[in-house]
Amino acid sequence: MVPMKRVVIVASGRSYRTGDFLAAAALLQVEAVVASDVAAPIPGVQLQIDLADPAAASAVIGALDPSPDAVVAIDDQGVAVAARAAQDLGLGHNPLGAIAATRDKLLMRELLAAGRVPQPRFAPVPSGAGPAVAAELGFPVVIKPVALAASRGVIRADDPAAVRRAEARIRTMLDQAEMDADQALLAEEYLPGAELVVEGLLIAGRLEVLAIIDKPDPMEGPFFEETLLVTPSRHDAAVQDAAVAVAAAGIEALGLVTGPVHAEIRVDPDGSVRLLEVAARSIGGLCGRALSFGLVGESLEVIVLRSALGMPTLDTSPARPAAGVLMLPIPATGVLTAVEGVDVVEALEQIDAVTLTVSPGRRVTALPEGDRYLGFVFAGGADAAEVEETLRIAGSSLTVVVDGEGMTKPVLPPG
Repeated sequence: MVPMKRVVIVASGRSYRTGDFLAAAALLQVEAVVASDVAAPIPGVQLQIDLADPAAASAVIGALDPSPDAVVAIDDQGVAVAARAAQDLGLGHNPLGAIAATRDKLLMRELLAAGRVPQPRFAPVPSGAGPAVAAELGFPVVIKPVALAASRGVIRADDPAAVRRAEARIRTMLDQAEMDADQALLAEEYLPGAELVVEGLLIAGRLEVLAIIDKPDPMEGPFFEETLLVTPSRHDAAVQDAAVAVAAAGIEALGLVTGPVHAEIRVDPDGSVRLLEVAARSIGGLCGRALSFGLVGESLEVIVLRSALGMPTLDTSPARPAAGVLMLPIPATGVLTAVEGVDVVEALEQIDAVTLTVSPGRRVTALPEGDRYLGFVFAGGADAAEVEETLRIAGSSLTVVVDGEGMTKPVLPPG
């Protein structure tokens, strides 16, 4: 009898996706062991680990008997632990230095520069030096912490006063997160233009593109909350090819060789592309639910686990002509009273599901301090434009009530 394969799923206790990975493992008839930083009531075997201490976490994972066949991180917080544990177990893994670069935005910029990868001009920001550094780069600039994720602390500043405010706000956030508030921040030139995502899988260093995803809403700041994601991309073939090429160049410059990758790219008004960042994990939140593959509609999580475990991938072509997701940002800081209009959205043709991830009565925090979404709306259709229109109607049909005040984000296109 062939023994059942075993995978360790490394997940933050705040991850949206643990359940989806467990469901994927069950579908593949793989034993899943969840390693997390909280003792949450997650079905199956659970290991409690310190995500900030990869060596200690690796020792806990390495003590499993039988040993796992793969270690997979499902969010940014777990990638260093997964790489260290896989290395110690002699399993396929990314180099630890490459993983460190995906978690340090300044180090990433330096490695991309060394690899001559097109990207924004950048400079470190020593404490108190924000206005001088920004003036050297030229306004507008984007100021960000080097180690936070999910657009947390990313702020556009158009003049020296705005830079001072942004720097003070970010350093307060770092202090509240019990991080070094005086650490160097990162300043980047602001890039105008559209933004897209290259979602892929590295197999022996080769990039297999799973999806190219458009972000139809302008990402102009001052904060960079994501709303709409729609695939397939409607950029012309030359732009899509250039986006994949710059993603592959960035992956090579960082030294990543295996597993899922998520690259974010800016398309300048002239059609040229520059790399914003690369993450060594698949798309965040519940956005992966918008993607399905092959005739049987395998999930992104199934594709990731198949690759990690050395199982054959059936088909990575898209299962549907077009799909998309509307992320519901938190419009204000306070106590969530309700999200109204969900029944109206669920009744819309082409809507697959509405999934709320924050319960009424909980306190919510808006960007740039916050790192959560209220929920996700999924849709599919015959083409990307149709899916985008459906999701815009859905967004305009929802009212988020915070501290008793209702707010509807206008997402219908102008005019």
